Amino acid sequence: MKTAVRQQVSENATVEIEAEKITEKGKTSVLVLSSIGFTLMFAVWLMFGVLGIPIREEFGLTDLQLSWLAAIAILNGSLWRLIFGILADRFGGKIVFTLLVLATIIPSYMVSRASSYTELMVWAFFVGMAGNSFSIGIAWNSAWYPREQKGFALGVFGAGNVGASVTKLIGPALIALVPAAGLAGGFISGGWRFVPFLYCVLLAIMAISLWVFTPRHDHKPGATRPLKELLAPLKHIRVWRFSLYYVVVFGAYVALSVWLPKYYVDVYEMELHSAALLTTLFIFPASLLRPVGGYLSDKFGARRLMYWVFGVMFFATGILSLPQGYFMVHVPSRFVATGETEMFHFALNVTWFTVLVFIVGVCMGIGKAAVYKYIPEYFPHDVGAVGGLVGMLGALGGFFLPPIFASVLELTWLPQTTFFVLFVVTTVSYMWLHWTVVGLLQQASPKLEQQLDFKDTLPAEMQSN
Repeated sequence: MKTAVRQQVSENATVEIEAEKITEKGKTSVLVLSSIGFTLMFAVWLMFGVLGIPIREEFGLTDLQLSWLAAIAILNGSLWRLIFGILADRFGGKIVFTLLVLATIIPSYMVSRASSYTELMVWAFFVGMAGNSFSIGIAWNSAWYPREQKGFALGVFGAGNVGASVTKLIGPALIALVPAAGLAGGFISGGWRFVPFLYCVLLAIMAISLWVFTPRHDHKPGATRPLKELLAPLKHIRVWRFSLYYVVVFGAYVALSVWLPKYYVDVYEMELHSAALLTTLFIFPASLLRPVGGYLSDKFGARRLMYWVFGVMFFATGILSLPQGYFMVHVPSRFVATGETEMFHFALNVTWFTVLVFIVGVCMGIGKAAVYKYIPEYFPHDVGAVGGLVGMLGALGGFFLPPIFASVLELTWLPQTTFFVLFVVTTVSYMWLHWTVVGLLQQASPKLEQQLDFKDTLPAEMQSN
């Protein structure tokens, strides 16, 4: 009898171990393939950041027209994030992600065939759908990973933002290598048009890989929940506060990714290839440091990390927003006997400009992970809806900022106003964060300061803050 019981226990333990191995393998494949897929989709979404320069030359566009071409793609990659997040929770990330990758192939191909600015705007809008892959991947990975690993896992997935640099790295070389007449009798587009054509092929390969190599059984945390219940968390003010934070660390990242090549070309008179390479020095830290941000958020808490992020960005964007030229400082006679006027020259050379932009990129990379660490902590069962809304509003910041940059530039003729806009948005977010923390501390004892990053340690009456 005892032998039979021991044998049964041993068999049960073996089954449990095998199940854990399958789950571990499954979540790893989800994380790896969704991250690669998101990297590709992000590259497609923001390809006009580099392609915009040769497009401007071919079609004779103004800066404002060019900014709207990039912005229209960003818009469609933002509008549907809430919906796609809910769909991923309800039907599973695997099928939703795969279908979106497949749907992006057609507009990407049509961009390579566009013959007018109007056609480009139409297909740029549809190709922008690729940006919605973010909220799908966030919900998908959150459903597979336990709470203590969510920050790191979502950080790894979010590092797919580095896709913004893919076009900047390969685009100029491909534009130069592939003749404008194309290949295979014109079937394969040439010049700048070869890049979206190449993405069509890569998207098809990615869709097959996602369907074949991720687990057949998928987690669907929202499968049985009514839509009203899924949307209920959106009434909390903290969701909208997180969204503003995400405008600073993600929306501004998207905007700068498409704006910096033009900034380098116009302000520092650089070649497109060099401008694109220097832009990657902003994109790489803003993307690849996201897993580091996730790890630090798990270790120290998201709120403490956001204090540092906003503080450093406040000073960096403040310096970047200073106009270049001669400044006059007058010292009144009551301080100096005769009164004095001093003139000094301020100018950021390309090296110091790139260093400061790199620092901003580091902050954004860490901050993006910190914002999404908040969400599963406060809304563990609603990551799809809350993450979708935060992602949507954050990405909409990436839509509105380029036209704002262009409009302010036309008013002032100072290219540095780009960073003054970011300085203002960062300052507002920083003040709201600090106001929230001060409000919490005033309601409780000073000892609460060390507990602010963990919702389950807060008194019940403070859960709505």
